[in-house]
Amino acid sequence: MKNRSSHFDILIYVFPAVMAFSYYKGYSCYVSRKPAETGFWSLCCAVFLVLFIRRFCYLRYLHMKISRIDRLSGKAFEQYLAAQFRHQGYKVAETEASHDYGADLLLKKRREKIVVQAKRYDKNVGLAAVQEAAGAVAYYKADKAMVVTNSHFTRSARKLARQNDVDLWGREEIIERFGIRT
Repeated sequence: MKNRSSHFDILIYVFPAVMAFSYYKGYSCYVSRKPAETGFWSLCCAVFLVLFIRRFCYLRYLHMKISRIDRLSGKAFEQYLAAQFRHQGYKVAETEASHDYGADLLLKKRREKIVVQAKRYDKNVGLAAVQEAAGAVAYYKADKAMVVTNSHFTRSARKLARQNDVDLWGREEIIERFGIRT
């Protein structure tokens, strides 16, 4: 997989350029005492500022090293995975923080629906995560389940996952599939 550190993203340059242009136009309208146009250009500037910040955060997640991923909180790890899966072409929906019924993310691509249980752990992931993901398939009417972690899985978790057709992505798998720098 291609290393994303050399990836050129045009939007990271377009958004600030449009924002600067909008600011300039808004200031010109302000000096000319055109309040309606000033408001329009100020709104454009604000919108492109928000878009720039969102794009910057998205790219930050795409270019993280594994050592930084290991220090993320559980919620930030879910957001990291959401960014990575979006980059791979999935439509991603995050579930509620509590009462998620075993799924942190819902992925859709073509006609396939996948539930993802995200585990940012310092130790090995055990049976509970696989059980939660397997149970989430029925609740969310998904086609398959997946458990993704920055760590590894216990032997019993791997065995249960094989029996329930749950995909397991451990440390090595996410490094390879997401092109993470070590």
